[in-house]
Amino acid sequence: MEYFPIFMALKGQTCLIIGGGRIAYRKAVPLHKAGAKLQVIAPEIGDELRELVANGGGECLQREFLESDLDGCRLVVSATDNKSLNQRVSVLAQQRQLPVNVVDNPAYCSFITPSIVERGPMMIAISSGGAAPVLVRSLRAKIETMLPATYAGLATLAHSFRHKVKEAITSDAGRRHFWDKVFSGPVAERVLAGKLEQGELLLQQALDGEDISASIGEVYLVGAGPGDPDLLTIKALRLMQQCDVVLYDRLVSDEVMNLVRRDAERVYVGKRRAEHSVPQGDISQMLVDYAVQGKRVLRLKGGDPFIFGRGGEELELLAEHKIAFQVVPGITAASGCAAYTGIPLTHRDYSQSVRFITGHLKDNSINLDWPALAQPNQTLVFYMGLKGLQVICRSLIDVGRAASTPAALVEKGTTANQRLLVGTLATLSDIVAKENVHAPTLLIIGDVVNLHKQLQWFKL
Repeated sequence: MEYFPIFMALKGQTCLIIGGGRIAYRKAVPLHKAGAKLQVIAPEIGDELRELVANGGGECLQREFLESDLDGCRLVVSATDNKSLNQRVSVLAQQRQLPVNVVDNPAYCSFITPSIVERGPMMIAISSGGAAPVLVRSLRAKIETMLPATYAGLATLAHSFRHKVKEAITSDAGRRHFWDKVFSGPVAERVLAGKLEQGELLLQQALDGEDISASIGEVYLVGAGPGDPDLLTIKALRLMQQCDVVLYDRLVSDEVMNLVRRDAERVYVGKRRAEHSVPQGDISQMLVDYAVQGKRVLRLKGGDPFIFGRGGEELELLAEHKIAFQVVPGITAASGCAAYTGIPLTHRDYSQSVRFITGHLKDNSINLDWPALAQPNQTLVFYMGLKGLQVICRSLIDVGRAASTPAALVEKGTTANQRLLVGTLATLSDIVAKENVHAPTLLIIGDVVNLHKQLQWFKL
């Protein structure tokens, strides 16, 4: 181990920064957050750095560095492009046994600054000792995605209960076991869901000796997006990894399902048009039944659960039974398919509004306000419109929408099997009829469709 990792208490301590540019500012930010009193010395000092120093009660001196500037300092950073000055600062600081960092020159450093992931009082420091800074940045990005921002609340809650736990549980092994259960159970789940008060109440109950794990279940209603697993939210992925059972439908891609916790029970409740493998009412009841058993239930839906996903219907029964649930939005098919085909849903020159419309209703009819949909300067997006494509196009033409209006059908959008069929209201039905097209599909109608040739970026 070339460097000894250490966290220093710098609150109220004078930290000297030599240099006034962007690099000096970047070095100053974490010192400021740690509560240090900054003293910056340089012939020229940037406005951002001046403001940061002033906010922390520090001092900016617009002049050259003097050896006496080291008097009373706790830590020194040299962030200039003057090699001889950096070397001089390093030598003088180390003669006084002051920790010194010279930016981008490990040979002159007695300490180096790591890359930091911060969640409230919890910090993770990552360093390669200067050997591979790009690799460190990559690793930090991965850790950032693994730790939601709500971990700050969990760390703060644990800190607030630390002394209570120490008084109630006297053995080290007992305390470790207690905290292991807290961080892997209902307390952590509530806090990470943003329910801090519930988490605090459960933690107190656990400390009082109550069994908080026996009867607590929860449902996660999660949008899986249009197909590409890279479009999942960080929160969605976290809940997918901690569920006990998952109920999923046909629109959830195999690539997304591969990210669900491996040992979770999997229940397929998919639906196809006019072919419901599990009735909607039964799905809602299954969510209730699993939650009552104390399980963490993941209801995984393609796209966004609140946009033609029947998410509201499923939550109504959970609310009636007073079962806790979370809703995680997903990228809806309209946003995903439009982005991956280069068709902006709105554009100042072509479309000032967009409408999301279901292609069929409960009775399988398409009874819509066609005159309103025929108004110009708007984009129409039809979900589940493959079967009714001909009726949709003909109805719009009949109420005055130009037959030459561009229209596009996107098949399996955002996936490796994506296909885009482009025509007009007059021609698209015939184009699709000649192709072997299967759901899921999305229909986009409007002048913005013409932009796909210029803006399409997703090449297969």
